[in-house]
Amino acid sequence: MSEAFSGEMSRALVLERFGSLPRLVERPVPQPRPGHTLVRMRAAEVGHLDLNIVDGRFGILPDLPAVPGSTGCGVVLASDTHPEGSLVRLGGKALGMRRDGCWADHALVPDAAVEAVAEGTDPALACSWFSPAGTAWAAVHAVADVQPGERVLVTGAAGAVGALTVQVAARAGAEVVGVVGRPGKLGHVPAPAKPVLATELSVESVGGQVDVLVDTVGGPVLRDALPLVRPRGRAALVGYTAGREFGVDLADFLLADVALLPVNLMTRGKEVAADAKRLLTDLRTGELTLAIERHGLDGLAEAVERLRTGEAIGKVVLEMG
Repeated sequence: MSEAFSGEMSRALVLERFGSLPRLVERPVPQPRPGHTLVRMRAAEVGHLDLNIVDGRFGILPDLPAVPGSTGCGVVLASDTHPEGSLVRLGGKALGMRRDGCWADHALVPDAAVEAVAEGTDPALACSWFSPAGTAWAAVHAVADVQPGERVLVTGAAGAVGALTVQVAARAGAEVVGVVGRPGKLGHVPAPAKPVLATELSVESVGGQVDVLVDTVGGPVLRDALPLVRPRGRAALVGYTAGREFGVDLADFLLADVALLPVNLMTRGKEVAADAKRLLTDLRTGELTLAIERHGLDGLAEAVERLRTGEAIGKVVLEMG
């Protein structure tokens, strides 16, 4: 590959110290090299995984300084493998973990971390759909095995994963109740779910015991939702944005006889990939919905604040001009 981009400058968010936000800097455009693809970024997700890495609270951490961002979407500028000018999604191969990620105007990534995206796809959707779509499908079908006519309780039902889980469970023929933590989010719970505030969780408020709980937030919300599951029901555990720990009384837990089932997309990604891609088709046409909040590279602080406080609706994405 040539030095075609030598001397050109590019913006990047560079993490210099764990526990602090990355700093927006200008630096030379990465130079193409064999086995790698240079991408002009259009959008990059800001996810809870990325924030855990920024905070230094994940099992895989980069050497600093580093550019975070585990998933993104952009246009190929130079590659021996992928057609120049094509729209692609970036993910995997430890992007934003072991190597520089997607929070930049340009990203140089291994060829294997690049996959084609249908032309005309919104880059913000292209970089953010897989995690919620794959997780929702895995939770409803692969893990909880939701059956038609069952009652399903979904926590964090206005979030990206929760909202898609509501829609996937409803498509499976379930009666769905969606739980949110703030009154302002009640209107963001997708139909046909019944919206309920987390502070008002009770057997009466959800209309009786449920067969399945899909918990996307953890912490005290999980603690309060778990007793609403019928004996021999299932609880699929997806996330922990409301708290990484919860306690149970073992005697009560054994008496309740509810199965706790972890949902780990990192181990199930290949298993659900084909089904998740079918959901992407419906997201593109509007048959399914995924809310996306959009910020510029210079708006990272606001994006992170909204994600951390739970004020964000759906996915949070950085867009690069």
